This record gives sequence, C-alpha cells and structure tokens, in this order.
Amino acid sequence: MIIHVDMDAFYAAIEERERPELAGLPVIVGADPRGRGVVSTCSYAARRFGIRSAMPIREAFRRCPQGVFLPVRMELYVRASRQVMDILEQFSPLVEPLSIDEAFLDARGCEQLFGPPREMALKIKTRIREETALPCSVGVAPNKFLAKLSTELGKPDGLVVLEPGRVREVLDPLPVERVFGVGKRTGATLATMGIFTVGQIAAAPFDRLVQRLGLAAASHIQRLARGEDDRDVEPNRRPKQMGAERTFAFDLEDPAALRRQLLELAGDVGASLRRHEYRCQSVRLKLRTEDFVTTMRSQQLPSPSSCDRTIYRTVCQLLAAHPPGRPVRLLGVTAADLVYGDEEQQGQLFPPPGDDARAASVERALDRVRQRFGRSALGPASLVSRSGGGRRGRTKGPDE
Repeated sequence: MIIHVDMDAFYAAIEERERPELAGLPVIVGADPRGRGVVSTCSYAARRFGIRSAMPIREAFRRCPQGVFLPVRMELYVRASRQVMDILEQFSPLVEPLSIDEAFLDARGCEQLFGPPREMALKIKTRIREETALPCSVGVAPNKFLAKLSTELGKPDGLVVLEPGRVREVLDPLPVERVFGVGKRTGATLATMGIFTVGQIAAAPFDRLVQRLGLAAASHIQRLARGEDDRDVEPNRRPKQMGAERTFAFDLEDPAALRRQLLELAGDVGASLRRHEYRCQSVRLKLRTEDFVTTMRSQQLPSPSSCDRTIYRTVCQLLAAHPPGRPVRLLGVTAADLVYGDEEQQGQLFPPPGDDARAASVERALDRVRQRFGRSALGPASLVSRSGGGRRGRTKGPDE
C-alpha cells in the first residue's frame, strides 16, 4: 500500500502555531492586501469566505476584510517541512516529497515495524502532531493516485484508507475533476459527451475518448478513472526546474528598473541552485503585462551553471525581446534542465568558462554570509535602492 501525507493549510497552520491567538480566525498568508500579488494559502476559516490559493490578494481582501493578512515567512515553513520529512523517513526508506507540505511513502515491507498500513498511517499522524504541533491528512491506498485522492477526501485532519475492494464504490460517483489531468477544458469536453462522473469515464468506449481528447489524454484519464496507476514511489526524484517570480505593486516600464528586478530574482534562483547542488542548462523568463498577457521565453546555456551572473545575463537577453513601452506587472525567472553536482551534459567537450567558475566561488562565499547574517547582508549595489515595490514569490526548490 502507498501512504500519502499532506499538511493541512501548511503556512497558515504554522502561523497559528506561532501565534495561538489566531486559531479559528480567517488567516490569509500571501501578498500585501494593499498591493498586488496572490494568496499563498489560507486557513480553513478563511476558505469559508471563498478564499483559495492563487486568488488575487485584493479579491481575498474584498471577500474578507476582517481577515488576518500575513506575509510569507518561507524560512520558517522550510524548517517545519524538513522536520516533517525527517519524521516520514523514520517510517519508510521510500519517501517521495512532492512539495514543501506533502509526500508519498511506500508502506510495503514496513508492517513488521509499524503494523498494518492503517496503523502505520495513524502513527505518522500522531508523531507529526506531537513533534510539530501541526495537523495533516493521510490517505492509504493501493497506488499513488488513489492514495492522494483518499487524502483529499479526508481533509482536513483526516485519515482515509481505501481498500482494493472499495475502489469502484468510492471512485465511480466522484465528479470528473477528481481525476488528475481533468481541468476546466477537458471537463467541458467530457460534459458535451454526457460524461460527468469518474465511473462514466471508466466505462466510456476508449475510441470515443480518443476521438475527442487524443490518444495520450484519453489513455491517461481512463486508466486513472479505473484506479490504475503503476508509478513507483521515487525517493530520489530530482526537480526539473527551480524558479522565483514577483508581482509588482505598480506596473514597471523603465528597462533599468526591470533589470534590477531580474538581478534580484536571478540571485534568488542561483542561491537555490547552489543550496541544493544543482546547475541549470537553460533559463526561462516569464513576463506578464498590465493586460494580463503572459509570455515565456527560454534560452539554452553553453554549459550548466548555477552562477547568478550567467542567469541574469541570459534573462536580460530574453527581456530585450519585450516590446518597449508595454508596462509589466510580473516577472519570473526559472532555471530548467537541471543537472546535479558535477554531472555534465553527455558529450560536452569543454568545462565551464573560468570567469563563471570564479563567480560561482564568490557567490558561494556570499551565500554563507547571507545564511549567517540574513539575505540582505550583502548584495549588488544596484539593489540598495530597489524599484517596483514588488513582493517576491517564493523560490521553489526540490524540497520546498
């Protein structure tokens, strides 16, 4: 059996733990409600007002002006995440983190130590609650898809065990959106076919699904709808990318101001790469204009790098393709095609340029200073006076 653990309203729960007087109040963690940006997460009390993750923060404030709006404190959340993952690794050698607040465990072979899967799951919940004072929901099922679905069905603070003999009973009446990969567009297409439940997807003629959805999508959603998922728990699964983005308090047009924002974002991404011992082989720029049109541009690097300067130069080249005079409300920088440690692309003939290696050495020294004295202890002079008043989105790493 596979166990899926998902922390409940993770950021908000941590804030409530740190400030017990917030318990039961609508807590919204994210951007400044007086500016722009989005909700990172919110407590279940806030969700009763229709607030959800990724909602524009101003809309959240409109719906719940009496809510407690708090900034993201990522270092605090990462520490709690590592504590949770350490607990999970004491129950199984096969733990696959999915994000900062959820993971899969393979329970096979652990029965002699922790009992049957239900008992093991209960022990996990209890340990997490006792050692972190945080709630979590746990799902137990024959495969990953069903385990994650079971967790969702039991939220918040639930424990759901889906035995093989009950799969159809549980799956069939659920709406099609419960199948991973069925969003609004696919759901609308299925509705035109008279398909509204998971059971109807499972029973639909396969060739009819292929005709409307294509072979890959039809195969994927019908297998899941039938409760089939042969993916293994991958404890050493590596991230494909790391990134950071920022929504500005007011739109930016000045190229120099945009470059300053890119410099800081590139520094955040580079620091995350070095912290986790990765280098990237390509860099991507995300840009959203005042009319909410989003464009993505990417560029391959000559050699893998974790150097801030290399990332910054690359995104500046990509920014040059942006038409002048179009105000920008969001910028994002992503490092992609990651390689770990000293791995190189197969067939690479030359090592990284010397200036890149020297810059990386300097940046690692700066990382150590910032780790000890705070991220603002040292940095480029051009960032002393920042323009744009943006709120930084979190930098996404493999265990975050």
